[in-house]
Amino acid sequence: MDTELPFSQASENNKLPILEVLKSHLDNIDSVLEIGGGTGQHAVFFANIFPKLVWHSSDVPANVDSLALRIGRAALPNLPHPFPLDVNSRPWQCDKFDSAFTANSLHIMTADSVIGFFAEIANHLNSRGKLCVYGPFKYAGEFTTPSNADFDIWLKQRDPLSGVRDFEWVNELALAAGLELLEDNSMPANNQLLVWSKQ
Repeated sequence: MDTELPFSQASENNKLPILEVLKSHLDNIDSVLEIGGGTGQHAVFFANIFPKLVWHSSDVPANVDSLALRIGRAALPNLPHPFPLDVNSRPWQCDKFDSAFTANSLHIMTADSVIGFFAEIANHLNSRGKLCVYGPFKYAGEFTTPSNADFDIWLKQRDPLSGVRDFEWVNELALAAGLELLEDNSMPANNQLLVWSKQ
């Protein structure tokens, strides 16, 4: 680990389980949009694993410089400089991609931001493009584990507008955006990896 670079232990822990799911969805495509790139660990890892696709990472404007540190250090030909993307600033100023990926973001966003995310995302996916979302979810209003309930309390203490989202609500937003749920994968650490496809 390079101590000069931003680091997330959660990203380090979940990259391999996420890879096992993404392998079947990212083969034979050309481009991925990552929303909420964070420390850049996922961007660098997946760009290395999938050298034939271009991984376009983004984050809110205040975090782009931090995200760029690891991406710049990696200097991978298929990992361009990250760009600012605030889901609330619509329309998004970016192109269309074959797939989109976001990890541990929907529970950080406000509910209005989640609504904006799904209202805009399909405009930036090519035909049959995939949306892959990793993170914790509630089902039928119930937390999947006591630890996720505790996490939700912690999130709301930090920001009352954040919180673990209801799967059913999120899937309704996706359906309204023209996205069909393909997979709901149970992941380690009480997370899910949801995969939708643009219709």
